[in-house]
Amino acid sequence: MTPTELTFNLWFVLVGALLVSLALSSTVLQRLPLTTAILYLAVGVGVGPLGLALIRMDPVEESLLLERATEVVVIISLFSAGLKLRTPLSDGRWRLPLRLAFVSMALTVGLVALAGVYGLGLPLGAAILLGAVLAPTDPVLASDVQVEDPRDQDRLRFALTGEAGLNDGTAFPFVMLGLGLLGLHELGDWGWRWLLVDVLWAITGGLAIGALLGTLVGRLVVYLRRVHRETIGTDDFLGLGLIALAYGAALFAHTYGFLAVFAAGLALRRIERVSARGDEAPPLPEPQGSAAGAEEEVKLASDPEHAPGYMARAVLAFSEQLERIGTVGVVLLVGGMLSARYLSPAALWFVPLLFLVIRPLSVALGLLGTRTHEVRTGLMSWFGVRGIGSVYYLMYAIEHGLSQTLARPLTALVLTTIAVSVVVHGISVTPLMALYGRWTRRSDTPGP
Repeated sequence: MTPTELTFNLWFVLVGALLVSLALSSTVLQRLPLTTAILYLAVGVGVGPLGLALIRMDPVEESLLLERATEVVVIISLFSAGLKLRTPLSDGRWRLPLRLAFVSMALTVGLVALAGVYGLGLPLGAAILLGAVLAPTDPVLASDVQVEDPRDQDRLRFALTGEAGLNDGTAFPFVMLGLGLLGLHELGDWGWRWLLVDVLWAITGGLAIGALLGTLVGRLVVYLRRVHRETIGTDDFLGLGLIALAYGAALFAHTYGFLAVFAAGLALRRIERVSARGDEAPPLPEPQGSAAGAEEEVKLASDPEHAPGYMARAVLAFSEQLERIGTVGVVLLVGGMLSARYLSPAALWFVPLLFLVIRPLSVALGLLGTRTHEVRTGLMSWFGVRGIGSVYYLMYAIEHGLSQTLARPLTALVLTTIAVSVVVHGISVTPLMALYGRWTRRSDTPGP
């Protein structure tokens, strides 16, 4: 058996054993101050260079594979995030995620860039690139602080879910700016091309394409089910197809596919919300395994009142399952890539600076004027989880010509930051969110 075959077979065993173990122990894990991501990371470290050294993978050398793997997981997660957000865009709750995703994220990029130039000795382009890689919060690993279901109206969870859904796309202009300053992307004279194409067109175009396709596909499916009782039982294909369609169309139009898939999820959820004619959708019975249950499912899927809600629920359930499976593989990879070479000594001061100074300051400034309660502001400041999206952006930069002289120290810092984030945020999420739940039940002022 060749080393490649051994590594490939070992991944099957690891992923399979992890999935079975988690399925058997899911109830116990919910009571512990641990997240599944911590377990994935620990297993990856255990079989990687820092452990048994059964797997050796250089992220810089395997940047294309990592870019594609993380890309798929992120777009599925962003689509799921959009489907979870049932609140209409006219609702005031959207002020918080919009402020976080645009204002706070831009401030984070700037502050990280300052630390990169003056603390790490990076050229300006590389420092801005580092800021863009680490500024987005992760829609995959932050699931424990996101909305628990589409009717969850908690402002903290809603803000963090919306932020993670948006800023994985709004960080892209800064990635392109960093690459441009390094001579790897055309910015235009005085940055005009960057502003018009990479900022204005790519952001608005991505959102518009995703919203349009999500609306058209969703309405077509509901029409076929209501009128002709067709396309029933194909929600997995619907979810995958819409994700691929929105993402591919956005890329062909030179816009941001991450924003497109998030907007497609929002649009699909909007069809259900509007059809429900109110804030609460009709209750849906759980799927049944018998023939009678299958017939009941067909009735629900084609019923004029229930069809949109059934479609949204089924697509979301399938997307979340895909997201969980993808997360296992990618976080295992992150743990398996950690080695002495990719553990950055600079992280000893940089990671605390990012988590304890830059993130809180950016959130506080971004939310100025919103009258957000200090409890929610504090938790938003802390739960700036970094993860799979950051790996994608870094691999994207490497594939677009980032020199190994810069790629290796940036990779070491980013991987170390992600590993620390998985552990410290994972350990703190259960007790902090439990305290927050008790606070919200006691509080007489729901407020912003």
